[in-house]
Amino acid sequence: MRGSFAPPPPRPEVEREMLSQLTIRGSQAIVLTGVRRCGKSTLQTQLMRRTKSAFYCNFEDTRLFGLGPEDFPAILSVLDELAGFDQPLFLDEVQEIQEWQRLVRTLLDRGRAVCLTGSNASLLGRELGSKLTGRHLSFEVFPFSYAEYLVFTGKDRGVESFRAYLDDGGFPVYLRERLDPVLQELLRDVVQRDVAARHGLRETRHVMNLVLFLLANTGRPFSFQGLTKNLAVPTVGQTSRYLEYLQDAYLLFAVPKFSASFKQRVVAPSKYYAIDNGLRRASSPQTQPDLGHRIENAVGLHLRRAHRDLHYAGERDLWECDFVTREAAIQVCIELTPANRGRELRGAIEGARLPGKRRALVLTLDQADHLREDGVSIEVIPAWRWMT
Repeated sequence: MRGSFAPPPPRPEVEREMLSQLTIRGSQAIVLTGVRRCGKSTLQTQLMRRTKSAFYCNFEDTRLFGLGPEDFPAILSVLDELAGFDQPLFLDEVQEIQEWQRLVRTLLDRGRAVCLTGSNASLLGRELGSKLTGRHLSFEVFPFSYAEYLVFTGKDRGVESFRAYLDDGGFPVYLRERLDPVLQELLRDVVQRDVAARHGLRETRHVMNLVLFLLANTGRPFSFQGLTKNLAVPTVGQTSRYLEYLQDAYLLFAVPKFSASFKQRVVAPSKYYAIDNGLRRASSPQTQPDLGHRIENAVGLHLRRAHRDLHYAGERDLWECDFVTREAAIQVCIELTPANRGRELRGAIEGARLPGKRRALVLTLDQADHLREDGVSIEVIPAWRWMT
């Protein structure tokens, strides 16, 4: 590895699962997006180590503050001087440089291999789509999965470590420090830098109230109108924009309702889930035990890593299925009991009967079974086993 503006991050302790999907090539830029401190730079470093030589630049370095298009000729000259033509270029937090996509397009046109990281999905998506159409491959990076958490902590696979994962979450910075203020400060930092500063908001009170409310109420459907009224946001339009900003910053992800009708999909309220259970716990302490919501959030996050077309389904006051993918209808609960058995099984059954071919699953804390109800085969699997 040769000269760089800033040293790469320290040697990682866990090889990220996504690493095997990444290949550096000169024809397309590799783009890694995700919430701050989730491990994008670490993954980038792991990818660097697989190359014979590489050039790294962190655009959050204060020495590079304020760079813009007028500086591109100088940047290109420095890159030509310090980085050999065969060296892939690794550019960290690239959204900090104005009109960075033009610089990346020039590098690609010159045949350079480029890997980028960024902390804002909408920014990267819009600008990549307009300037680098067909010239990039995007990958979303999340905090540690349960499997990665086991490697990092050295814990054994099972219900005890899964309970710990539901409390701790997967942010490496928290798992090293074990201090809740680390996660609380991370939330404030993301809201300030990736929401308020980026979108020119003069105050963050409504945005912070919105994110704290949704972190405390994961897995519940909310309409824009309902959130606006409950949180005293001035307008529905503001609520809609704030939700978009929070999702772009990867603090929350929305799960819309399944429907064959596009209009119904747009009109129906979405459910919202947290990017990390540890962040959720530290930022919105629960006055009552909510193990079921934490399991559901972990399952939703696990599914979101693999599926962009994730939905929930249901008919009001009749049944609800927590998650619907192309392959499965998934209901989540702590355990099946005589009191909830009918409701939970019906959700999985009705979800499996939606258009398409799906298996019916019920994911629990530590209960396993194989059932057949109303002509439908239902697998009951511990969530920790299903996630590994």
